[in-house]
Amino acid sequence: MQGAFRNIWKIEDLRRKIIFTLLLLLVFRVGSHIPVPGVDASALKAAGEANNILGVLNTFSGGALENFSVFAMSIAPYITASIIVQLLTMDVVPKFAEWAREGESGRRKLAQVTRYGTIILGFIQAIGLSVGFNRMFPGLIQDPSFTTYAVIAITLTAGTAFLMWLGEQITESGIGNGISIIIFAGIVAMIPGGITTIYAQMFYEKTQAELFISMLQGLVILLGVIVIIMGIIYIQQGIRKIPVQYAKRVVGNRMYGGQKTHIPVKVNAAGVIPVIFASSLMLFPSTLASFRAGNPIADWFLRNFDPQAGLYTFLFVILIIGFTYFYTFVQINPVNMAEQMKKNSGFIPGIRPGKTTAMYITRVMNRITLAGAIFLAAVAVMPVIFGSLTGLNIYFGGTALLIVIGVALDTMKQIENQLLMRHYQGFIKK
Repeated sequence: MQGAFRNIWKIEDLRRKIIFTLLLLLVFRVGSHIPVPGVDASALKAAGEANNILGVLNTFSGGALENFSVFAMSIAPYITASIIVQLLTMDVVPKFAEWAREGESGRRKLAQVTRYGTIILGFIQAIGLSVGFNRMFPGLIQDPSFTTYAVIAITLTAGTAFLMWLGEQITESGIGNGISIIIFAGIVAMIPGGITTIYAQMFYEKTQAELFISMLQGLVILLGVIVIIMGIIYIQQGIRKIPVQYAKRVVGNRMYGGQKTHIPVKVNAAGVIPVIFASSLMLFPSTLASFRAGNPIADWFLRNFDPQAGLYTFLFVILIIGFTYFYTFVQINPVNMAEQMKKNSGFIPGIRPGKTTAMYITRVMNRITLAGAIFLAAVAVMPVIFGSLTGLNIYFGGTALLIVIGVALDTMKQIENQLLMRHYQGFIKK
């Protein structure tokens, strides 16, 4: 491991990318503490500790929400816009579907649409956030006039747009997926505070008997976290190898093909994207309802869409499984894969080329994706189980672990590939 870190700093290009990424993350963390003008955020800090919904939102924003900073909305509008655009590419909007099939040029057009959608959704969400939070926490906005609301909405939207730009810069010139890295940095920044809160809940002002029980609970939680981390790494690294044989063919005076290879299909090809998408959608109803607290319908949503509620857990699991299948088949198209194999005289032993091959790949993907989706859902709802057993608010548990470990693994693989291309030993021993 020490040798791998030394190798990283020997490569100028890789060293530059890592330093660039760290500097942009520093900008993100500084911005998380710059308050929006005209706002007194002291009321939010106390509320975030007692409110599960605010606690989850604050975790994903890296503490920016409780400070009501310029990055208070984090990149939630971008994630929502991405979900909408990707759904519309599934032949809902023919032009979007056409762009999705155009390759890199089409992806650039869809990315531009996503940016515009982010600004529109961000501005709407910023207005709702400022108006709703001022109703929930009187005195939050010192001068609740039209001008003040407009300034706050524009500032929050600009903060989200700036984070989106930071993410794109990290993706292009840094290491890893920029948006995922920003979410990762926000969660990691909140972990020490979360551990301190749990420690206080478990060990402060307890009798000797209660301390003994708390120690047992803490041991169970620690063992559970270790098992979850091992499971996440195992599933994230797991692949199913589909054997492929290429027929021999003569082109001119040379013979091509004849070799055996395989198609590596990951058990969890979608990574942590389904969890991020599902979390964003599940927080949306309760966030809107919190603006109308006291209304019977709003109170029903607040009760049932609380992260500890049964309905929330059930819908969260369904969304994770659905998004896992959706995102996996967006990334891997069995029909296109079968056509490419047929064009290059490739076939799966025992399977006819063409439509039959596509059906076989689809069947394999359905089976292994189900295992990956169920595992993702199980880990994501683990905090609810721990919370029920211990009575603690562990809102940063499974989902946060999935995102942190998934992003860390993907980033490590990118660094590993950079090292191996230059004949350096990386992190993973072969």
